[in-house]
Amino acid sequence: MNTSAAIVVALAITSSAARADDWTTYRIPQSGTSVEIPTSIFTEQAGKPDGFGQQFRTSDGAADLTVQAVPRQPGISPAAFLATKQPPSGIVYKRIAPDFFVVSSIKRDKIWYDRCNFKSRYVHCVLINYPAAEKRQWDGVVTRISHSLDGG
Repeated sequence: MNTSAAIVVALAITSSAARADDWTTYRIPQSGTSVEIPTSIFTEQAGKPDGFGQQFRTSDGAADLTVQAVPRQPGISPAAFLATKQPPSGIVYKRIAPDFFVVSSIKRDKIWYDRCNFKSRYVHCVLINYPAAEKRQWDGVVTRISHSLDGG
């Protein structure tokens, strides 16, 4: 293999983490949560979160995705729910609306992104962690996942 071919292969391997060729809709039947996830990126199951759902990760462990639904306490607002989670200080982006919140920041060279929608009797969430150095490659993936989150 010549040097140029080796460089192309190496670049393809390192940038494949954010290549979303195949997508599927993941559903949580108990809560009605649904979200599009890139199965070409998140190839491994990585456990169960609190409530209902599934955790996924990339084959190299560099990024992970949690799809989660938890019962909604009557009358709790997105701001109050977020406060109970005690998010770390230094949040770079925060948007709180009457029926959802989004927060994002950087911690230990990873971007963490959390979105929770408040519909029905459940809080429907996606939590994504990915390398900060690959932000541009992940922007479209994170946007599609976030915008596809729906519940009951």
